Amino acid sequence: MVSIATWNINSVRLRADAVARFLGQEAPDVLCLQEIKTEEKHFPHAVFEALGYTHRAVHGQKGYHGVATVSRIPLRELSRNDWQANGEARHVGVELLGPGQGLVLENVYIPAGGDIPDRNANPKFGQKLDFLERMSGWADALDRPTVIVGDFNIAPLDCDVYDHKALVKVVSHTPIEIEALGRFRDAHGWVDLGRKHIPAPERNWTWWSYRTYWQDKDRGRRLDHMWASPDLAAQSSSHRFVEETRRWEQPSDHIPLITEFAL
Repeated sequence: MVSIATWNINSVRLRADAVARFLGQEAPDVLCLQEIKTEEKHFPHAVFEALGYTHRAVHGQKGYHGVATVSRIPLRELSRNDWQANGEARHVGVELLGPGQGLVLENVYIPAGGDIPDRNANPKFGQKLDFLERMSGWADALDRPTVIVGDFNIAPLDCDVYDHKALVKVVSHTPIEIEALGRFRDAHGWVDLGRKHIPAPERNWTWWSYRTYWQDKDRGRRLDHMWASPDLAAQSSSHRFVEETRRWEQPSDHIPLITEFAL
């Protein structure tokens, strides 16, 4: 059994204690972090070392973005793809070398895309669509069992947001983004593990705005995902989200997801 977790931590240095608490409580074999907001030299390596996560692939940058995969299982880094062609640190791929040997794990932080869903009026939205297009071309050529996880910044299903009608023109839930994500899914035949194990329309949200969560308004969106090649998806035995972290002190606005594989 191999367990893999993913979490947009929104600053790993600021929330190192929360990450340590989560790892102590849930003990996944591998944790993929997004939006670490730090260069590798300032990454809190000692925190993970003390908890037994002695294998790490950190692709960071100062103050923004960044991804890191930490593991109790030996791994080797395979890739750092720049899907926007602008130098931002948003992707790192690794291969597991111990239990689950040969499994490729891709950790990605897809851009949010700004506020206006129009690439002409908002270049950030165009960058998000280009990111997905380049990833689709890459996925089409994949020939190994792969899991891809992270903050996709898209809620694809009507039931993946608290109010489909209110959000259909809001970035993260617009038809053009959903279509782009669908092309990425179809390029490799990815299986959405969140919906394999928690079928639609069951509530399965992963993000709540800092502006409303404190008001106890359950206005969530499912922006974080774990997808797998069909053969690996068939070996996934469970999937859950750890919503309690959203109520911890000084929380990330995202919560962790965990999938277990019977490998």
